[in-house]
Amino acid sequence: MQRGFETSEYQTRLAKAQSMMREHDISALLLTTEPDVRYFTGFLTRFWESPSRPWFLIVPQDGDPIAVIPTIGAALMGKTWITDIRTWSAPDLVDDGVSLLAETLREVVGRGRVGLPMGHESHLRMPLADYDRVRQLCPDITFAKDQDILRALRMVKSEAEIAKIIAACDVAARAFNRVPEIAREGVALDQVFRDFQRLCLEEGADWVPYLAGGAGPFGYDDVISPARAEPLKQGDVLMLDTGLVVDGYFCDFDRNFSVGTPKPQISKAYDTLLEAVEAGKAAARPGNLASDVFAAMDEIVTGGQGTGDAGRLGHGLGMQLTEWPSFIAGDTTPLQEGMVITLEPGVTVSDGFILVHEDNFVIRNNGIEQLSPIAPKDMVVI
Repeated sequence: MQRGFETSEYQTRLAKAQSMMREHDISALLLTTEPDVRYFTGFLTRFWESPSRPWFLIVPQDGDPIAVIPTIGAALMGKTWITDIRTWSAPDLVDDGVSLLAETLREVVGRGRVGLPMGHESHLRMPLADYDRVRQLCPDITFAKDQDILRALRMVKSEAEIAKIIAACDVAARAFNRVPEIAREGVALDQVFRDFQRLCLEEGADWVPYLAGGAGPFGYDDVISPARAEPLKQGDVLMLDTGLVVDGYFCDFDRNFSVGTPKPQISKAYDTLLEAVEAGKAAARPGNLASDVFAAMDEIVTGGQGTGDAGRLGHGLGMQLTEWPSFIAGDTTPLQEGMVITLEPGVTVSDGFILVHEDNFVIRNNGIEQLSPIAPKDMVVI
């Protein structure tokens, strides 16, 4: 698999963004978060884990993006297609890029409007005090919502992006196939978690930012807790849900395993989950709404009651583990060809215990395409 993208991929993204910016009378976009900056530049680094330095990308209505970044990132940004790279020595406790950013905005925008992502799932990755100072230094510029331009662009993936997600799914699939090597009766759950991350890395993951799961006799009581040092027991269900990364793109799917022959209630619940996924697949077609997909799966898992502690039954997927849309009753986002999604129904097996299943797909005009491997018809026994 080729690492990164051809320059034409970024130029296509830029052209689409600039067309939307002209439509909404936005002179430039100001981007501050890792996925938004990377979307237009290809600037891939784990250095974002440090909160010490802000990073800025200005996307003008005309012309190429301008990076305003700490000097420590200049060499890596210089390896991307971006040529206008303006730097300052950071962290600077007095002026951490504020003056340089304001100067660049005044040069690019003049008296225009700067759009920033302000909707759900967005945030401003810079000190609020510094943001106030930038606005004060740019009195002729209006700072406003980006009209969801970034959301609209990133929801629909190119074929090159989809290939990255498929590669991530393939890595996770190989790791899941090796779970019987590491999980059996008597092995502690936290050891399984550590070993599974090792398997993901051995099979080709760049890193494993997310691993969740659980184990118990009738499923698990939640799907976000850290693993416990508690040994697997005969009759337990083990679930592992991984969000590993390959070349900057996530997969996000899970698999359930039974320690010994599964109980009848577990087998029935597992069948219900697979049925719900099929219902979601049928509803996930262009022109339908995200809420239609939720309703189709919810009808199977709750009889249409619209309940469930997870809050949603799937979501978008890409450069982030979870992206727009959310499969909830209130999300009326129209589905489009090229959206990569997860379908993630859950059922209650008994009081306090649930079972969850998740797989990854891309929406096509002629029907949904599975990206993660098709789940086993029967739960795998370990």
